[in-house]
Amino acid sequence: MQEALSILQKYWKHDAFRTPQAEIIASVLDGKDTFALMPTGGGKSICFQIPALMQDGICLVISPLIALMKDQVANLQKIDIKAIALTGGISSDEISDLLDNCQYGNYKFLYLSPERLQSDWILDRIKALPINLIAIDEAHCVSQWGHDFRPAYLKIASLKDHFPKIPFLALTATATERVKEDVITQLGLENPAVFQKSFARENLAYMVFNVEDKLYRLEQILKKNPQPSIIYVRNRKACIDVSSQLNSLGIKATFYHGGLHIKEKDKNMKLWMNEEVQAIVATNAFGMGIDKANVKTVVHIQLPENIENYYQEAGRGGRNGEKAFAVLLNSPSDVQSSESQILNNLPDKKFLKEMYVKLCNFFQIAYGEGINEQFSFNINQFCVQYSFPILKTFNGLQFLDRQGIITLSQEFSEKVTVQFIIESKEVIRYMSLNPQDEEIILAMLRTYPGIYEIITPINIPLLAKKSNSKENQVVAVLNKLQERQIIDYHAKNNDSTITFNEVREDERTINRVSKYLENQNDLKRMQLQSVLDYVVNDKSCKSRQLLSYFGEMESKNCGICSYCITKNKTENKVSSVAEKILELLKTSPMSSREIQMYSKFSDDAIIFAVQQLLEINKIEILPNNKYTLK
Repeated sequence: MQEALSILQKYWKHDAFRTPQAEIIASVLDGKDTFALMPTGGGKSICFQIPALMQDGICLVISPLIALMKDQVANLQKIDIKAIALTGGISSDEISDLLDNCQYGNYKFLYLSPERLQSDWILDRIKALPINLIAIDEAHCVSQWGHDFRPAYLKIASLKDHFPKIPFLALTATATERVKEDVITQLGLENPAVFQKSFARENLAYMVFNVEDKLYRLEQILKKNPQPSIIYVRNRKACIDVSSQLNSLGIKATFYHGGLHIKEKDKNMKLWMNEEVQAIVATNAFGMGIDKANVKTVVHIQLPENIENYYQEAGRGGRNGEKAFAVLLNSPSDVQSSESQILNNLPDKKFLKEMYVKLCNFFQIAYGEGINEQFSFNINQFCVQYSFPILKTFNGLQFLDRQGIITLSQEFSEKVTVQFIIESKEVIRYMSLNPQDEEIILAMLRTYPGIYEIITPINIPLLAKKSNSKENQVVAVLNKLQERQIIDYHAKNNDSTITFNEVREDERTINRVSKYLENQNDLKRMQLQSVLDYVVNDKSCKSRQLLSYFGEMESKNCGICSYCITKNKTENKVSSVAEKILELLKTSPMSSREIQMYSKFSDDAIIFAVQQLLEINKIEILPNNKYTLK
């Protein structure tokens, strides 16, 4: 393992492996199928990146998270390791070129989504590559009992036929025993080596507080712990509202959600990463690729959808090993509102069918057509037109996305297209009369030579850079040229794009996936119940409750969660009452009323302490109902 350690030191600047990274790497290098269950922040990617670098050939990494793929590829490229990701929105020609690079360009990593494996020609190209390892990230997605099941993952097992001697490495951060067994079966792992790191986080205090005024409690928590914090909320509006409220209370905060422009995401992220603000208020879009070691508090001010997500999000606190807090604020109405929010917005088969048909009609896709067609999509507009509830519709679209029927991109984008509609000599004449616009127009013509012939997508930040202008100046010139009918100019802001991956077949399409929908809805109901059980259970240690959910039995309490702290306080109080009673009974036998009169403790405290003392044989009761020392 000395070579593996040298690679770790060279590229990642770490002096030692975390448990069980070294064991997983050794298993993979031995050519064994391997299953690794490592909680979030455990360093999963190292487990396939290092063995891949130690061998000739390329590592195939299958992942459903586009943002995470992009993040990992960017991080590898930064340290001069060749990596490619086949993400959405790439044309067939581009994919073919990228695969050529993999074959002949000495690349070490090829990242792709499981849906890509459904393309026969891509699969044929992959078969020709010198694959040295197949890593399946977020492997819980293979299981129907996992919290993000994707049928496309089931196709991965067929790679075994093409690469029988190549080891499979399945990685996940959250999986119950049932999911683990299902993943191993579905992927066809042969006698896999199984590595399971404990889900216990000894430095993380899990807190559940029942409160009426969440903002007041949040203010208390953040002012008591002024270090970096994450506040998770359920929707975009809450992001902005809570962030604004915190700032008004003198707590510097920013926000993060999937609908923000990439520039705003980066700006807000940097503010928080550089600790120019204390708190970032975010939806669950925030988290992938986030590695900030000194997060002190992670607060959920609304109930999470499932324990898996909660554990991952809470686990972003205290990665430096210092004590941190994972706080869940619950109010009396939360249980009811979560049930209505989650359960009432689960799409059933009837709704899904109606929504899919209307979606095809919305984009004028005829029956038997539509494959590979891409459209800008505004969900609000769609829902208004057909009187669909937004959240239920969004859940339905997400389901279709996971089934591979559509691809829903939620990254904010600005689509700008331009075509010159007058002759070039007239454009030259315009520039001579308007020299202040010349640099921008020339930059456009030089950058996009086909802009006279066809409608051309353009990049405004690039044009601004090439013309030494500001972006708003470029936009102003484009608007002016449009007004004077020199160009045909279109700019659309969209918060999503939809790509249809199959031909339209209405009932046949929906009937094929309806069993998965029913399973998913049943699973969501079970998962919500697990969350509610966690919140309302005040009779056992919070850490033990979470460990039990993941099939890990812990015999002792953590000592730092909300239950343990309350229990310790109670025990300390009982102990002090008991000591006072024993002191009083040294003088003479007393009734409970006399004990209460002399001790000044409440009736309940006296009764509880007396019961404890009787049980441990410290005192006894006399025939006259007075207590005495034994």
